[in-house]
Amino acid sequence: MTSEYSTTVETARTYYNSDDADNFYAAIWGGEDIHIGLYEKENDSIFDASHRTVQKIASLLTLNESTQVLDIGAGYGGPARYLAKSSGCHVDCLNLSEAQNQRNRKLNQEQDVADKLRVIEGNFEAIPSENQQYDVVLSQDAILHSGNRRKVLEEVKRVLKPGGEFIFTDPMQSDNCPEGVLQPVLDRLHLYSMSSIGFYTKTAEELGFEKVQVIEMTEHLVSHYDSVLQELEARYNEILKICSCEYLEPMKVGLRHWIESGKKGYLSWGILHFRKK
Repeated sequence: MTSEYSTTVETARTYYNSDDADNFYAAIWGGEDIHIGLYEKENDSIFDASHRTVQKIASLLTLNESTQVLDIGAGYGGPARYLAKSSGCHVDCLNLSEAQNQRNRKLNQEQDVADKLRVIEGNFEAIPSENQQYDVVLSQDAILHSGNRRKVLEEVKRVLKPGGEFIFTDPMQSDNCPEGVLQPVLDRLHLYSMSSIGFYTKTAEELGFEKVQVIEMTEHLVSHYDSVLQELEARYNEILKICSCEYLEPMKVGLRHWIESGKKGYLSWGILHFRKK
C-alpha cells in the first residue's frame, strides 16, 4: 500500500494513524471535525466553530437527494454526515487513515446515516473513482498534505461531472510570504511547501475550472490555533492520559508557530470555490 502514496501523503497517513494523533484530534475537536473553525465569539468552542465552517460551505452549494458528493481527506466524516442529514445527498468519504475511517464508519452507524455515506480508503492524488462521477468535490484542510497539489486538482477535475463544483479550504501561505519564514511550520507538518490562494486560482484556471468565489478568512486561522492551544493547556493533564508527552509538547510548540506566522501575515486561509467548465 505504501507504494501507492507519495512520500508526503504517506507521512500524513502514518501520522494520522498514530494513537496519539487520533486521540488528540478526537478529544480536542470533539470527534466530528478536524479542520479550522469560524469564530464569532472569543469563547466559541472548537466543536461549534468547526461545525460552523461546514455550515458555511454547505450554504454555498445546492444539494438534494440526487447529488453525488466526494469529500477528499474526509477525516472523521463530520462534514459528510452534516451534508447527508441536511440535504439527503450521498457522500463518498475518501481518506487515507484507517484509524479515522474506522471512527467514521462507527459514527455513521450510530447516527443512522450509513446508507448515505461510503467510506473509501485511498489517496486524493489517485482518486479511486470513475471519470465524471460526482456533482461536488469537497475538502477541508487536507490538500496541504499532498506532495503534488496540482495532481490533486487534476484528479478532482477528472471525477467531476461537467458543471460540477469543487469547494475547499486549506491552510496556505500568503501570496507575498517571504521565503524561508515558514520553515518551523513546515517542519512540524513534515511538509516541503505550502500552496497559496494565487497558486490554487492559477492552477484551477489552467486546468479548465472557472472561479466561483474566493472568501479569504485568515483571521479565523489565528483564532482557531489559539483556541486549540488554550484548550490543550487547560486540559493538559486530562489529555496526557490518552496522548504521550512526546506528542503533546511538540504540538504546543507547533501551534505557537502557526499563531505567530498567522499574526505576521505569512499564512492564509479561506474558502475556494471553483466550477468545472
